[in-house]
Amino acid sequence: MATYDPNLVTVTVAGRFITGFAEGTMVECEKDEDKFSTKVSAKGEVSLVVKNNPLGTITLTLAQDSPSLAYIIQMAKATTPFPVWVSYKNGPINEKAGGTKAVIKKSPKKTFSDDIEERSVEIQVLDYTES
Repeated sequence: MATYDPNLVTVTVAGRFITGFAEGTMVECEKDEDKFSTKVSAKGEVSLVVKNNPLGTITLTLAQDSPSLAYIIQMAKATTPFPVWVSYKNGPINEKAGGTKAVIKKSPKKTFSDDIEERSVEIQVLDYTES
């Protein structure tokens, strides 16, 4: 029986390990567009179109007091693409997503309350891959 351990999830941005995730969903990784689209003619003939869009998005949800938050805000100002990788390895389970060219879409939204808030940041990956 496999056991999931969130401590085995690693995220690196420009080679630096990111820590201080918020409670709940820490990271989301997905392709920006479907791999295929279809068209069906009036007679029911199906055409398949391969989409070659290489973009993907990785969303990090950090706690307001994350030690990595200042670094992420600094990286949001960068205009040079950097590598980003999300990995999970636990026995036979081995998942990886990311790419060698990524940019942060914008600085995370700031909210303040009577509790530790979350800071979400979207990273646009220009050569997204996953396994």
